[in-house]
Amino acid sequence: MASSPDLLPRVMSLAVHELRTPVTVVGGYLRMLLREQAGPLTDRQRKMLEEAERSCGRLGALVSEMSELGKLEAGDLTLARQDVDITALLAELASGMHEGEDRGVRLELRGADQPVPVTGDRTRLSAALKALMHAALRERGEPGAIIVECSTAAGTDGQRYAMVAIGDEAALPLLLASANGTTPAFDVWRGGLGLALPVARRVIEDHGGSLWSVDGAQSRSASALRLPLRT
Repeated sequence: MASSPDLLPRVMSLAVHELRTPVTVVGGYLRMLLREQAGPLTDRQRKMLEEAERSCGRLGALVSEMSELGKLEAGDLTLARQDVDITALLAELASGMHEGEDRGVRLELRGADQPVPVTGDRTRLSAALKALMHAALRERGEPGAIIVECSTAAGTDGQRYAMVAIGDEAALPLLLASANGTTPAFDVWRGGLGLALPVARRVIEDHGGSLWSVDGAQSRSASALRLPLRT
């Protein structure tokens, strides 16, 4: 009988296999209807179909995240080894993030004036950082700033790390101060965010890094991570 660590990737792989085909078929028929291939639509019908297509798209994205997480858990995904400037990557991501603007929530980037080089898979690190930034913006309930601060620091193991803290003004010093201590694990299993956060955690850990949060009211949306600096 398979042990639990072995069972999870197998279950996720099976779920992806069973879900991907019907999601693709439903999405295809919805697009055909929206193109009026089965006849003209009323405004009310079009609105209903557009909402159904958006929901189908979210389900398709969740299936893709399940596939990614299953492969990461099984060790079947090979990460690229590239030179990545974390500050440049954060600036690129921040310029395209508009989550929360309608609620008066803004994103503020700090410490991006100097390169912070790491070695890793740029595409997957980009997705991980984007997921963490998106979660912080989405879960801030009042107007204000979510700050993304990039810096470097030495670990207790003698290794130098790239540090990224994401949260409000009150959470940032707590996040950075706890970098070398015993820190609460960041809650990645939260509703409304799909599997992007569990994937992000696994990607960061597979790069030799770690992800954590802080105790208290800020812990739900604030997070910090570190990745080994390129030497």
